[in-house]
Amino acid sequence: MHPHDPARTPLSWFDRHFHELGVYQAVRPLVVGLVHGLAGSAAIALLVLTTIRNPKWAIAYLLVFGLGTIAGMMLITGALVLPFAFSSRRFSRINSGLRLASGVISLCFGLYLTYEIGFVNGLLTGHPQWTPR
Repeated sequence: MHPHDPARTPLSWFDRHFHELGVYQAVRPLVVGLVHGLAGSAAIALLVLTTIRNPKWAIAYLLVFGLGTIAGMMLITGALVLPFAFSSRRFSRINSGLRLASGVISLCFGLYLTYEIGFVNGLLTGHPQWTPR
């Protein structure tokens, strides 16, 4: 639940004013993916940045890290999309099965990770156990 009106967010303002621009349609998913990708691994980047004393090298590291994150996400997404793209027209039943299977596998993997991290390693209990390796 959001405490604010969804029609009054900055994203909805951009969508209303720039939705017809082709560049906006092409750049928006890239920016959203960039923000999500960096948000997921920002802690790792910040840990490394604390060890870099020279600001120029720190900026260079962030640029390489960001480009690597974008490239990695693009490769993974492309690899995941290939079976769906090849089976969409000729094998619609297989495509439906692939979509269902990928959803079930993703859900099961998420539940497994929640169990492992939350209960086995104790994050959701009163006694978290974490040992750096």
